[in-house]
Amino acid sequence: MRKFSEIINKDIPVLVDFYAEWCGPCKAMSPILKDVKESLKDQVSIIKIDVDKNQTLASKYQVKGVPTLVLFKNGKQVWRQSGVLQKNELLSIITQAS
Repeated sequence: MRKFSEIINKDIPVLVDFYAEWCGPCKAMSPILKDVKESLKDQVSIIKIDVDKNQTLASKYQVKGVPTLVLFKNGKQVWRQSGVLQKNELLSIITQAS
């Protein structure tokens, strides 16, 4: 598996979904993220990080609650928010970062 730093270091925005299997709101985010990916296609990369399996990474990015969405551009964090967001909010945030 590639290193996280390599994955987030892209020219296109990379949206990271820090989630947990047991988290109800995280399950609600899945179809929203799928819709966002279908809308933006290659303009965004979306990856999911299970905080229970990747505690070091979650700790490094100070993820205190799930879901936490973090948007990276060229390896730098440009936006983050915890909780469920709607598709249009996410589309707007990602396109502004593009």
